[in-house]
Amino acid sequence: MPRAAGRGDAWAEEAARAGRRSSQRIVEVRELEPPPGVADALDLRSGDPVVVRRRIMYVDNRPVELTDSYYPAALARGTRLAETRKIPGGAVTLLAELGHAIHEVSEDVTVDLPDAERRGALALGEGEPVLLLTRTGFAADRRPVEVSVMTMPRGSHLRYRIGVG
Repeated sequence: MPRAAGRGDAWAEEAARAGRRSSQRIVEVRELEPPPGVADALDLRSGDPVVVRRRIMYVDNRPVELTDSYYPAALARGTRLAETRKIPGGAVTLLAELGHAIHEVSEDVTVDLPDAERRGALALGEGEPVLLLTRTGFAADRRPVEVSVMTMPRGSHLRYRIGVG
């Protein structure tokens, strides 16, 4: 949900409510060919590039999540989505400002073993599983505008509240 001017991102506010300190480090922002699952989720044609924002999320200085957010390059190019710096209010707020407000999300949750790079970034031991949450955000016209792949270590907790009817 877009944030009001001057408000921090939802990640920081949620941690603060729990009495914790959060931070994030932007590892990489660049344009590239998307992985096949991301290309499909964004309904891209073969060869269409994306902008990826790779971040490590921390709570109390401990890495708790890797987040790779992908945007169609045609939408992100020339915006703060393509810059290696934090986005005031978060990417969802910026998408709304750009006329691509997210009106619906789809989430897919799986469990897997991380590769060596992800295991190292999350300070995990060999054989420790991770939770993979893939969230696709859709604009009002049902066009996918963001795919985020979040990798979380064992012990992560997800809570959902969904309106019905």
